[in-house]
Amino acid sequence: MKAALKHNASAVIFSHNHPSGVAEPSQADRKITRRLVDALALIDVRVLDHIVIGKESVSFAERGWL
Repeated sequence: MKAALKHNASAVIFSHNHPSGVAEPSQADRKITRRLVDALALIDVRVLDHIVIGKESVSFAERGWL
């Protein structure tokens, strides 16, 4: 939230890697993303995507999870 406010962002994209190489998002990934979406909505900042990177990448937006 601090970075979004500092940069006067209206939207953000999250990403992180899975060192195992398996990009399939875990339940924890989905849960924290939901919490971030809800928290940022309080200050009118949209989450456009959350990308998980492994040997391939998985986009929450492409899966309809956002």
